[in-house]
Amino acid sequence: MQIHGHVFKIGFQGDLFAQNALINMYGKCEEIEFSCAIFNQMDQKSVASWSAIIAAHAKVGLWYECLMLFGEMNSEGCWRPEETTFVTLLSACTHLGAIDLGKCTHSSFLKNISELNIIVQTSLIDMYVKFGCLAKGLCLFQMMPERNRLSYSVLISGLAMHGRGQEALRLFSEMLRQGLEPDDVVYVGVLGACSHAGLVDEGIRCFERMITEHGIVPTLQHYGCMVDLMGRAGLLREALELIKRMPIEPNDVVWRSLLSACKVHHDLEIGEIAAKNLFQLSSQNPSDYVVLSNMYALAKKWDDVARTRIEMARKGLNQTPGFSWAEVSRKVYKFVSQDRSHPKWDNIYEIIHQMEWQLKFEGYSPDTSQVLLDIDEDEKEERLKGHSQKLAIAFALIHTSQGSPIRIARSLRMCNDCHTYTKLITAIYEREIIVRDRKQFHHFKDGTCSCRDYW
Repeated sequence: MQIHGHVFKIGFQGDLFAQNALINMYGKCEEIEFSCAIFNQMDQKSVASWSAIIAAHAKVGLWYECLMLFGEMNSEGCWRPEETTFVTLLSACTHLGAIDLGKCTHSSFLKNISELNIIVQTSLIDMYVKFGCLAKGLCLFQMMPERNRLSYSVLISGLAMHGRGQEALRLFSEMLRQGLEPDDVVYVGVLGACSHAGLVDEGIRCFERMITEHGIVPTLQHYGCMVDLMGRAGLLREALELIKRMPIEPNDVVWRSLLSACKVHHDLEIGEIAAKNLFQLSSQNPSDYVVLSNMYALAKKWDDVARTRIEMARKGLNQTPGFSWAEVSRKVYKFVSQDRSHPKWDNIYEIIHQMEWQLKFEGYSPDTSQVLLDIDEDEKEERLKGHSQKLAIAFALIHTSQGSPIRIARSLRMCNDCHTYTKLITAIYEREIIVRDRKQFHHFKDGTCSCRDYW
């Protein structure tokens, strides 16, 4: 800011290069108001000016504004933005979950640019795999004339998100054959792929190879992946021992990963140890208390449920209810459990009633163990009917054409009942349903799921 003052003193405040540099500087310092003030006062704006202000908004996560600025840039006739701006635009589409806008951006690139460089191509792959369009990402990767370490890393992580662990390991082997040296980021993707696919032995070998062969010192992320790998496989004691042996202090992410695994495998003893360590780290994450409370509820320890909930209230922690999004006709619709706020909620619940009736003929029985409340079985079944994922699927079935895929996103991990329910729906209605929960993608088709019931 002192240098900015000198710019004024010597009369350079109207210099284009100085203004661009100031926008860039304030943007990187996350002082978006100052960047905007300079940009709005400019008499003349170059491509670099637009690139700098878009980057400044991206730095603070204002993704929608990035896209709006790009639209203004186009209308002013500045259509040759810098390559970094292309990458920012794709990141904006990815963060906003705007798949149609992402496809339009890709189309614009192809129309206006003779050849996409390796960074933009990699960003496109990243965008498509995070949209759940893994086949498109794989196709773009195969078409790349040149690949670097980042290209492999993005696709390895993408395959991990989609539960394709074996393919991710084969791609990693191909990367090594190409003479590309892996770094710590690549190994996070590799270990994540092993974790999502239940490849415990392969994950342990990769972890050891990372240290001995490639000389990479494990970070908290790598240890977190290993705890997740063992936890998903039910090796909870082994995961706890690994945490105890860590040469670095475990953080909340590591303990939270263990706590989540304990909930899945119903191990209250180790779950209490994980929760205790989380609380000692002064965790202000309400989900930690909710997970522990739900584990007590599953064990029917209602006094402990009440004690945990009271502690949450004493600390002023409120858990945001889980929700699901359904993408229909280029719009995103949000649903929470037992939601009746939608203008057509009566139609949604009518289709849910029809779905439940048809599911019974397929042998579906509601998994009431997923309702962690001290209420009778009939009320538990009614609550299961109103889960946000089921509401989103019902809405999408009403408002999309027969045979088209349905895309759902969830804020929380999918419960067992919703997983079984969605598999059967795809068989009955002959629709593909792609669900992204907090952990990974699930591709449901013909009564099966890509995760092979391991998630």
